[in-house]
Amino acid sequence: MVITTIAIAQEKKLYTPDANAIEDIAYATEKAKAQNKFVLIQAGGNWCSWCIEFVRFCKATPKIDSLINASFVWYHLNYSKENKNLVAFKRYGYPQRFGFPSFIILDGNGMQLHIQNSEYLENGKKSYDEEKVFNFLSNWTPNALNPELYKD
Repeated sequence: MVITTIAIAQEKKLYTPDANAIEDIAYATEKAKAQNKFVLIQAGGNWCSWCIEFVRFCKATPKIDSLINASFVWYHLNYSKENKNLVAFKRYGYPQRFGFPSFIILDGNGMQLHIQNSEYLENGKKSYDEEKVFNFLSNWTPNALNPELYKD
């Protein structure tokens, strides 16, 4: 599986070391707001096999792929020797402290709602647990935080 994920990473890079992360996240936030979605920031790098595996896993799991497409604008925040994006990581409370990937959820106004350590989403078999990932994402959708759902 490691060879497969490395081959996928080499074919199509998920992370762009020379991107302006602050501008890209601002754009993702505007897009999310216009589409009534949140921003799912996946922090990591093309060097990270767990980062590559998370994307493969989500795209290969229809209910998770559908949930992400319906509820999030997905952005890959680069952390690498070429560009550590320290300004962005500082802005979001240093999520690299959890290792990689780590996840940051922003609302459509750019307000940080949550940071998630990916360790809690793993299945113990070099991949992710479908129920854990689905529950994590479901609990941080715009619909889940809709105050109308929680009225007396």
